[in-house]
Amino acid sequence: MIWFKGIEFAHPGFFWLFISIPLMVGWYTWKQKQLQGNLAMPTIRGFAMITKSMLPRFRHLGIILRSLAMAALIIALARPQSSLSWQDTTTEGIDIVIASDISGSMLAEDFKPNRLEAGKNIAIDFIQNRPNDRIGLVVFSGESFTQCPLTIDHSVLVNLYADIKNGMIEDGTAIGMGLATAVNRLKDSEAKSKVVILLTDGSNNSGSIPPVTAAEIAKQFGVRVYTVGIGTNGFAPYPVQTPMGIQYQRLKVDIDEGTLSKIATITGGKYFRATNNSALKDIYEQIDKLEKAKIDVTQYRKKTERFLPFAIIALALLSLEFLTRNTLLKGAIT
Repeated sequence: MIWFKGIEFAHPGFFWLFISIPLMVGWYTWKQKQLQGNLAMPTIRGFAMITKSMLPRFRHLGIILRSLAMAALIIALARPQSSLSWQDTTTEGIDIVIASDISGSMLAEDFKPNRLEAGKNIAIDFIQNRPNDRIGLVVFSGESFTQCPLTIDHSVLVNLYADIKNGMIEDGTAIGMGLATAVNRLKDSEAKSKVVILLTDGSNNSGSIPPVTAAEIAKQFGVRVYTVGIGTNGFAPYPVQTPMGIQYQRLKVDIDEGTLSKIATITGGKYFRATNNSALKDIYEQIDKLEKAKIDVTQYRKKTERFLPFAIIALALLSLEFLTRNTLLKGAIT
């Protein structure tokens, strides 16, 4: 019922008193039957002069008013209360930069539809599950650049993430440059926790900053790095455009796990290996659990008593029953 929307009752046990209403009506009905009797009349001529009145139709008005008054009184005794609640939320946010490899090898289709698209889709889910953190995006292949600086506006970030593709910059795998760019975005952050998630499927073969040097810089600025090597074990199908259309070549997966592990160790992070979409999703879930933002929630509740209208209704109904019984229905059998 819309009247009771948002209403709580302090003493709901009083609702058991509703049982008394049908008992009261039952007792009234039984009493009415006891009052019926027969009257012998020699003739009915005298009744011909009696004018028809509407009053007999209202002779049960008393029990109706008493029943409604009883219902209103029970609700009043149950103490209906409207509650207004609100909360203050304090977040001790985490700043995260995702550094994603977009080199040509990321088009290998050992992940579905390929490594790059799978990484984007799973990372976007990760972003959407962390509404309280500032997150940024760095992409790298032969060079690196910031696709999106740290932001709490995740809709913008997700749109920019969805736009990344192979060929945006010179091909290659500059892991050190990608990590250094990500660290540069975090170095001035005042967040309690600063994190880089670095995804790559290869070995550093480009850029002017060695990966381990970038890791040492990250350590100096208190940045923790989770490294993720993506690619199946052995060989992976790689699409090649030919005059005959797209042909697939089987290329050996070559991830520099030693360097990625060293980066994670130096910075206090962790190295993960993803061999398929499911494994990559699990890795993001593990990182999500490792990097939980601290949230303090203080909840306030304000309750307002709402019993008075029901008490007034009960009093009004009882008063009306008293008035009708002593005026309009006075002398009637009720």
